[in-house]
Amino acid sequence: MRTVLMVAEKPSLAQSIAKILSRGNMSSRKGLNGACSVHEYTGSFVGQSAHFKMTSVCGHVMTLDFIGKYNSWDKVDPAELFSKAPTEKKEANPKLTMVKFLQVEGRGCDCIVLWLDCDKEGENICFEVLDAVLPVMNKPRGTERTVYRAKFSSITDTDICNAMNHLGEPNRNEALSVDARQELDLRIGCAFTRFQTKYFQGKYGNLDSSLISFGPCQTPTLGFCVERHDKIQSFKPETYWVLQAKVNPEKESSLTLDWDRVRVFDREIAQMFLNITKMAKEAKVESVSKKEKVKQRPLALNTVEMLRVASAALGMGPQHAMQIAERLYTQGYISYPRTETTHYPENFDLKGCLRQQANNPFWAETVKTLLSEGINRPRKGHDAGDHPPITPMRAATEAELGGDGWRLYEYITRHFIATVSADCKYLQTTISFSIGPERFTCIGKVVTSPGFTEIMPWHSIPLEESLPHCEKGDIFPIGEIKLLEKQTGPPDYLTEAELITLMEKHGIGTDASIPVHINNICQRNYVTVESGRRLKPTNLGIVLVHGYYKIDAELVLPTIRSAVEKQLNLIALGKANYHQVLEHTLDIFKRKFHYFVDSIAGMDELMEVSFSPLAATGKPLSRCGKCHRFMKYIQAKPSRLHCSHCDDTYSLPQNGTIKLYKELRCPLDDFELVLWSSGSRGKSYPLCPYCYNHPPFRDMKKGMGCNECTHPTCQHSLSMLGIGQCVECENGVLVLDSTSGPKWKMACNKCNVIVHFFENAHKVRVSPETCDLCDAALVDVDFNKAKSPLPGDETQHSGCVFCDPVFQDLVELKHAAMRHPMHRGGQGKRQGRGRGKGRRPGGRLNPKKPKDKMAALAAYFV
Repeated sequence: MRTVLMVAEKPSLAQSIAKILSRGNMSSRKGLNGACSVHEYTGSFVGQSAHFKMTSVCGHVMTLDFIGKYNSWDKVDPAELFSKAPTEKKEANPKLTMVKFLQVEGRGCDCIVLWLDCDKEGENICFEVLDAVLPVMNKPRGTERTVYRAKFSSITDTDICNAMNHLGEPNRNEALSVDARQELDLRIGCAFTRFQTKYFQGKYGNLDSSLISFGPCQTPTLGFCVERHDKIQSFKPETYWVLQAKVNPEKESSLTLDWDRVRVFDREIAQMFLNITKMAKEAKVESVSKKEKVKQRPLALNTVEMLRVASAALGMGPQHAMQIAERLYTQGYISYPRTETTHYPENFDLKGCLRQQANNPFWAETVKTLLSEGINRPRKGHDAGDHPPITPMRAATEAELGGDGWRLYEYITRHFIATVSADCKYLQTTISFSIGPERFTCIGKVVTSPGFTEIMPWHSIPLEESLPHCEKGDIFPIGEIKLLEKQTGPPDYLTEAELITLMEKHGIGTDASIPVHINNICQRNYVTVESGRRLKPTNLGIVLVHGYYKIDAELVLPTIRSAVEKQLNLIALGKANYHQVLEHTLDIFKRKFHYFVDSIAGMDELMEVSFSPLAATGKPLSRCGKCHRFMKYIQAKPSRLHCSHCDDTYSLPQNGTIKLYKELRCPLDDFELVLWSSGSRGKSYPLCPYCYNHPPFRDMKKGMGCNECTHPTCQHSLSMLGIGQCVECENGVLVLDSTSGPKWKMACNKCNVIVHFFENAHKVRVSPETCDLCDAALVDVDFNKAKSPLPGDETQHSGCVFCDPVFQDLVELKHAAMRHPMHRGGQGKRQGRGRGKGRRPGGRLNPKKPKDKMAALAAYFV
């Protein structure tokens, strides 16, 4: 019996596909990485009996990065990143050990079926999976085929079974186009970002952005927003005049007429027209025309239109909307949400999708009518050759999806029903009047067949005031004629929906990456999202774009990136050489980078006007160890300390508060220590500003505080305050927070685990002695006599936090409440800088972890 490994893009997707293919007759188990499950069943594959193992990855397995010293901002000239700096594929999330997991499951398998998302990124992940799995799979016999690719657009029984019966091969050209985009974005983005971040953050203190980033797509996206801002700022209103007439067809009714000249910009001419028309006593009907008109039903829904509507009508940001759409897709409610196509293939089961919606109370009547009277074939749209338009694939209720999930699903469903509905038809009546020599018009509309507007009422024809029945030559008395003075107004700031339209039009980004680029310019503090989801550029965003225009407009204009996207598409189609496109594009941007560096003074002149120099920013906080003068603490992002006398700047941990630490000094460099805290329910630790930026010991990395310092005798170091190995993460050590009394705690120096203990104790000290059972350091605790929890009126006790029965009820495990999930560069509780397991500095051992660590400690940690 052959063994077939099948890999999907997400765990939930793998489970859904396995359930369909096995008809629910499968067994499931957790994989070794804890994030992905493996679903197993037996069946038939290519005419032979087979044992199937369905599992998944979690997005990209690998990510592209520079190697070694080229990841250091301080050691490498950014210009070297264009060609000299070698790159390598690293695991996208090392904590998931995805490569090892795939190899364990792939070992001994005969075939692999790739169920990755059917777009260019999915093709790229296919080859990441193959690179991991093929070396451990059974070798093929002769010319036997072992690699298969499943193509599907929705998680339905029909689509999944059809994909399994028509397996193809992964597309290497599409994967290469993604590789090219990744390398271009990495090299170009990192070079410009590193240079301008170091240059401007070294000069200005109130930029309020932790990264002055550049991106080949991100920067033109910002450019569109600033271009609109510039139009608003340079707008000069003009006064114009409009002639308005009202006629009275009946005694108590009036009809407002529109002037055929629309408006004039000269007051005297406008007054002349008013005088002429006022001489007339009546309005004469010159013509009456009636026309049947049609408002077309919408084209089928693609990604860009969905994102536009989500932002403009549902108030959802593009990235948020995309995340919801992906969740709806993996749960089987809609088809694949990343598509450029607005045209349904001839064999698409439109009626089957429509029948799914026949029982929903919101549109059941409309659906049943369409099914009984016959559906209309959707309009012919654009066929990009990728996926069918976004379509609801199964019925859902608001209770099932909840909140934003339901709102997006409801729109997608209404849009789909509208595409197979009739067009909206209405009768438009136009009456033309003459008042003296001037012509006026009024228009009325009456709906004759609402068509698709029944299901999309926001597209319905607005009710006009009813027009009187009249014929050519009829005369109406004039109610009033007046001159209205008005002014032209500036355009408004770009909405997200308008920005998405501009990005699509100019070829900036793809349907998948457009939300990411918009999110980036918001996160970098280049734009703020105002009411109506309008994007207003900040000072920093404006100055950057104006600076690019001043030095090299092509850095911000969409033309070059659009041309690069076309080249990347040619790679995907097999019409362009991957290496040639990469080399040519990098050469262009390398030249631009050198010119940008040489001309940076032009952008700096603009920065000087908007931002304050470092020396004039911040407030005195702690003394410099070199000159012993006070350094200034700059709170604006990125928070840092600046010594104006030495002209040195020192980075600090972000997303917390910084204050002076008892005026104590580092024994190594004489800098005054500062205390970082994430809040009363979070972590805190002291740090030396100099050591934090220039690690004093080989086993320390940049960005480590005193709780990770391996100084053997300093009273603030890990050597003196470390208690034992963290109970949750691999490399962390629980360190006493000596500032936390009387609510004492120890905190992991890697993850966000906090252990509260010995509340109201007078003193807590780390003993040089260790526990005989687990090798953790013992602690000496002094309690106040009135509040001592110790038996027999005792106030002092030494013991192990983990093992001592006296301490058992005085210890509580929690997780720190972080101000931001990206605390000190880590993601979640399991992220941290590795500092090998085993011995603590000073020779003591970390506590040995039992096999089921959390179960063993359940008695002690609540």
